[in-house]
Amino acid sequence: MPTTSENLIKIDKTDRRILEQLQQDGSLTNQELADKVGLSPSPCLRRVRAMEDAGVIVRKVTILDHKKLGLSLTAIILIGMDRHTPERFAAFEEQVAEYPEVQECYLITGQDADYMLKVVVPDMDHYHHFLLNRITRIQGVSGVHSSFVLRRVIDSTALPLGYLS
Repeated sequence: MPTTSENLIKIDKTDRRILEQLQQDGSLTNQELADKVGLSPSPCLRRVRAMEDAGVIVRKVTILDHKKLGLSLTAIILIGMDRHTPERFAAFEEQVAEYPEVQECYLITGQDADYMLKVVVPDMDHYHHFLLNRITRIQGVSGVHSSFVLRRVIDSTALPLGYLS
């Protein structure tokens, strides 16, 4: 469902400060968070829980260093589909969601592709196996174009909250 002004969540300056802090460090205790945003712990916790209940805070994760874990190859894959039907797209999305190598999957426009995937694997051999034995075997995949990340210039999960009023 498209986002409309009716289903946007209102965020005030204090909520924005809370979200900015949590985006930088989701492991903050409520006391630490309250201190950083200038609230006492109870109102801070109420605000966080309200934003969780409203779906603004979706989940909290730990970000790992991919290279220290031996995952040194990141590929961006553009994928073309043979038919543009809801069933074909749904089947592709369901299949690709099962692959832990896929960090991100987007249905896109403006390219000669329908999907863009961000994939992380140990090396080129693993990528080759992933491409030939998984991606190209998904029914409907008609074209694949791979690019490889040389260096991560900006690698952030934080949303730009300065646009919020």
